[in-house]
Amino acid sequence: MKLTNNNTNFLIFTSFFLFSFFTYSQENILVKGSVFDKNNYEIPYAAVGIVKKYIGTSSTDEGTFSFIITTKELDDTLKISSIGFDTFKINVRDFINRNDKKIILKEKLTQLNEVIVVSPDNYVKTAMKKLKNNTISKNHQLKILYRRWSVEDNICRYYIEHFINAIDRGPSSYLSSFSVEHSRKSSEYRFIKNEQKIHALKYMELNNPLRKNIPFKDYNWKKINISSYDGEDIIIVEGKRSYLNERLRFYIGFDTSRIYKLEMSKVPKGGKAFEATYIYKKNKEGKLYLSYHNREWSGSIKFPENIRKRKEDMGEKVPNYVPLAYRHEVFVINLEENKNMFDYSGISGNMDMTLYKVPYDSVFWKNISLPPETSFFKKNIKELESLYDVPIETQFRYSNRN
Repeated sequence: MKLTNNNTNFLIFTSFFLFSFFTYSQENILVKGSVFDKNNYEIPYAAVGIVKKYIGTSSTDEGTFSFIITTKELDDTLKISSIGFDTFKINVRDFINRNDKKIILKEKLTQLNEVIVVSPDNYVKTAMKKLKNNTISKNHQLKILYRRWSVEDNICRYYIEHFINAIDRGPSSYLSSFSVEHSRKSSEYRFIKNEQKIHALKYMELNNPLRKNIPFKDYNWKKINISSYDGEDIIIVEGKRSYLNERLRFYIGFDTSRIYKLEMSKVPKGGKAFEATYIYKKNKEGKLYLSYHNREWSGSIKFPENIRKRKEDMGEKVPNYVPLAYRHEVFVINLEENKNMFDYSGISGNMDMTLYKVPYDSVFWKNISLPPETSFFKKNIKELESLYDVPIETQFRYSNRN
């Protein structure tokens, strides 16, 4: 996962929505297609869906997408947006009836001048001042699909997935509460079962610079690009803090000061590496809420003495420290703003993801409309499956017995 300057291929926001948690009916219709530019290059992470209904998904790394609708949405509008391109709209029924499901987005040239008088850090300061007004700052519920991969000795050895009910107040505040409604895990191949002190969801929150006071003077700021998104020009500003080898990158609406996307990386000398991405999406009123997140933390841990001795007895050479990492990917599946509709089911608490004793519901995981597999997901699962050539679905079947 690396930051890139190829901003035309970045999604400002992405959303993955769930039509039905448990069952499919005969009314369900699969909307499936692909998104490319005029040069026939795929456009990854384009926002695809029926925004007013909170139904949709995003394109994969290969530009493909798929999601479920019902017959009630056939006369609505399918909308496809990506940074640097004109927004594409088409009637849902018309798209389904098309033989060619390949959509070509036209590149959008920004109206901003190359020379902008305002200093780069002022764009970030203004965006932070307007953060509360530009985001959903009242209690709202997010249905979250949280994925964590545990990596030891540079290979993924364990995977756990939670479906979470979270009450949030937006990035200008903190989560009010959360509960784990469903859980599933892979086979256990770790030899160091390191437990985090709190749920990984809380680390996602605590590491988000938007939820902190950014020390602006500590960074060297510069404008690195300009682009557009969904009819608005955006400016991309980067700040670097040398003594922590830290970088922050903001994707900011020029007229609204909305922060659509935030990327960060940090590699302190002799410290632990950290990279993260936060993507925000508009609700019907144009207020932003979290839509997608991924991050990776990497460091090392002392090799356990009991395992060291066993391996040395077998003639193996064991290092003093073993590389350790956590990889995370988070999708907001659904947004609910009506407090009367909030779902408080599930197990509450704030502990390592493995400590939640949630009964395994195979029907739920079979019927949930999962988001498309990203390259991040595929990489981690491939590493996990390669250990003993056991497919992930087989691992789920035998590792989640109640």
